[in-house]
Amino acid sequence: MSRAALPRTVWVLGFVSLLMDLSSEIIHALLPLFITVTLGASVAVLGAIDGVAEATASFAKLASGRLSDRNQRRKPWILLGYGLAAATKPLFALAGSPLTVLGARLVDRTAKGIRGAPRDAMLADETAPEIRGAAYGLRQSLDTMGAFLAPLAAVALMWALAQNIRAVFWMAVIPGIASVTLAWLALREPARHAATGKPQALLHGFRQVDRSCRLIIAVAFVFTLARCSESFLILKGADAGLSPTLAPLTLVLFNLAYLLLSYPAGALSDRRDPRLILAGGIAMLVAGDLVLAFGGGLITAAVGVALWGGHMALTQGLFARLIADAAPERLRATTFGLFHFATGVAALLASLAAGWLWEVQGPAATFIASAGVAAVSALLLPTLRARTPSAR
Repeated sequence: MSRAALPRTVWVLGFVSLLMDLSSEIIHALLPLFITVTLGASVAVLGAIDGVAEATASFAKLASGRLSDRNQRRKPWILLGYGLAAATKPLFALAGSPLTVLGARLVDRTAKGIRGAPRDAMLADETAPEIRGAAYGLRQSLDTMGAFLAPLAAVALMWALAQNIRAVFWMAVIPGIASVTLAWLALREPARHAATGKPQALLHGFRQVDRSCRLIIAVAFVFTLARCSESFLILKGADAGLSPTLAPLTLVLFNLAYLLLSYPAGALSDRRDPRLILAGGIAMLVAGDLVLAFGGGLITAAVGVALWGGHMALTQGLFARLIADAAPERLRATTFGLFHFATGVAALLASLAAGWLWEVQGPAATFIASAGVAAVSALLLPTLRARTPSAR
């Protein structure tokens, strides 16, 4: 039996994500250097900016999902999220102080939160359950392609523009504008959302999220506690011997593994129990952590980073498809909002704990702790239902 073709919306959202990730990650690849060298701020200020921005984004994720279900619209929230993100890009080029960077990061992360749940809900709206894993895998792989190309583009632009970081930031505005333009022209509101019905109660929907969805969110929360920021992979690369100039290339390897495995993992979940693939992803994270904890050279660091990228491919799209299968259509974006909020909080806690362990006990302790928490999350997988098709 032939596999149904992926809907046009999946491809559009994938390329919209690719362009925006390219824009954002060109800036993020150079932002630590810009803040600490160009603006003269400390590493502590850099960490505070990231932490506050991510915390703010978590609340935006929670609100936008509920509001999208309440007014039965996806596209306006997606456009608002991508539009706000594009509007922040010039602020980085114009920034004269860390405070301006903080403001730009707050709006940028809030924009990411606004678009996340409605976008994931639109993917579920437009795909049948039998191809849903492939749909989430494809969107994730295109998004990751942007993140893979961005550090390479940043290096090339820095060379071409004589190390002028502000000029590179201005160049990053271009794919951001292209992303919003594509979303505006090519995205279509799902047909069943075209007619506005009676608005749902604003807060009541959160209480209606059922037990199966809450279990998925709980497992994802525990698992995300094992995942510190990818910045720690850069630090590990430097610790293994990479120069400060080359250390960001660890993200290229990370995103390459993520890119190559995202679609195959999603497509496989359409034919096999998604929990088995999640278990494989968790095992890959544990293995990567142990390699990074006990290996000291560049080769072992590269293996560990590649395993980290692989685990992302086998888990991120899989959790999204489990939510899409379990959540009823009328609460789909609300459930995705709760999912993104919970995992955003967990990611913030994970990075704070990783930073503390790195300072107090060293890099090995950070990765050993990550492996331990990941192993605990694997023990929770049997609590999830194998397949719970969405209510129609």
